[in-house]
Amino acid sequence: MIAATGKIAGCNANERNLMTQQYIDPRRQVARDSFTGSRMTDSQFDEAWHIAGIINREIHRSGSFITTLGKYATAFETDRKFNKDRAEVILRDIYSARYGESMNKTREGLLNKEAAIRDTIQPQALHHARSIGDMIASGPTMPFYQTADIAGTTMARAHSITESGAKKMMAEAFERADGPSLREYGKELEEKHHTPVREAARAARKREQAQMQRSVPQR
Repeated sequence: MIAATGKIAGCNANERNLMTQQYIDPRRQVARDSFTGSRMTDSQFDEAWHIAGIINREIHRSGSFITTLGKYATAFETDRKFNKDRAEVILRDIYSARYGESMNKTREGLLNKEAAIRDTIQPQALHHARSIGDMIASGPTMPFYQTADIAGTTMARAHSITESGAKKMMAEAFERADGPSLREYGKELEEKHHTPVREAARAARKREQAQMQRSVPQR
């Protein structure tokens, strides 16, 4: 509520100042104040910060980072006064400052957790695998590749493992318990439930586009 004086009702001056200050992620500030971060321009730091996030996402997805690091280091060093090797060092430093550990440490942590739970994870893996069928069959229906990704990501985050590892465990558990491969099962349900919905939507879009074209005045 704003009072007639223009002040925020119920707030003192310090509280109002805090409310109007821009939030700064503590991790970002640590990275910016680090030896590497403090020597960069704002644009260089912003780019390195976002690349670190992309690399972290890739590690959680696939359990690997070397290819992604090399690709982004090449892009990062373009038009700058350092080479690819230096770019990789910078990205590694910013990653470590942002996540509190190295890229390899993140990778090892996920893979070690996978190895530790592999023999006991089958019931949970089967649960997540069967959820794929439910997502395909119920509305709004989705294709197999999307539902498999959702299930794999959900399982990976619940157990702190890689998404690729989760998907592999799901496929193994499903085949062991229910017979056909998880992909075959998902594609069959996709053909039955999702494909008709997709084709109907395509037909509707075509009709709409044709109607719009007919309504455009001819010159």
